[in-house]
Amino acid sequence: MTADRRQIGAMTRTGSSLTSQAEPEKAAAKAERSTLFVGSVEKAFQVLHAFDGPHRFMTLVDIARASGLDRSATQRLVHTLEALGYLQRVPQTRNYRLTSKVLQFSYSYIRANELIDKASPYLLEISRNVGETANLQELDGHEIVFVARFPGRHLVNVDIVVGSRLPALFTASGTAILSRHSDEELEEALRRTPLEPITPFTVTDPQALRARVRQARETGYAIVMNETVMGDISVAAAITDEHGRAVAAINISVPTTRWTVERAQAELVQHVQVAATSISKSKFAGYGG
Repeated sequence: MTADRRQIGAMTRTGSSLTSQAEPEKAAAKAERSTLFVGSVEKAFQVLHAFDGPHRFMTLVDIARASGLDRSATQRLVHTLEALGYLQRVPQTRNYRLTSKVLQFSYSYIRANELIDKASPYLLEISRNVGETANLQELDGHEIVFVARFPGRHLVNVDIVVGSRLPALFTASGTAILSRHSDEELEEALRRTPLEPITPFTVTDPQALRARVRQARETGYAIVMNETVMGDISVAAAITDEHGRAVAAINISVPTTRWTVERAQAELVQHVQVAATSISKSKFAGYGG
């Protein structure tokens, strides 16, 4: 089931609010920066991140506006990134787009990520035996990131791919991970998350979100329905690293057209819990905290 355009728009608006909320934090971070910090590198990434929004193709004016840089700096940075092969001019237009060279960073990350190696056999087994989509999601600040995805026989949510990000508190995976963190870390995630709904069913009340995390602490898993994608039920359990810290989650995503929350709870919880426990016991390295 594909997320409709209204939902994608809502996700884009959420991303915009993330930027506006982050401005005071950015200002504070700048005040504390080391003299070793290279501002021009930051600006280059601002240009690349301008393409995080809904537009695949952007003019220099668009890029300058999205990156928050002036026209002159944007022009120099775009020229440099084009010369290096990370941006490309769309023929016979004034637009620019990202090139496939940007994917090299993703490939290098996935190749070096030991957790993905450890989790992949379990994701594949779930996908084959259960017939539903299995995901591995990592926590990055107040967001979860899809780092591996094994589609089942009936692909759900084709708009979500490896690299997609969602507010952790709105997801089963994020809830499961945060349930293994301290109350202080939960409050930090609440503070940083723009509590704006992605769908009509997104829970945004802080008290309700806290209660959901507490419930996941007691049960060892989390279930969320229709909160980031309409027609989706997600079941997740947390994965801990070699230091015992929850850093990721195994998630199974199923459609409401074929599943109910009660059936998902009865049939899928055991799969995510067994997989998460087995991966955690493998004591993969590279995280810590």
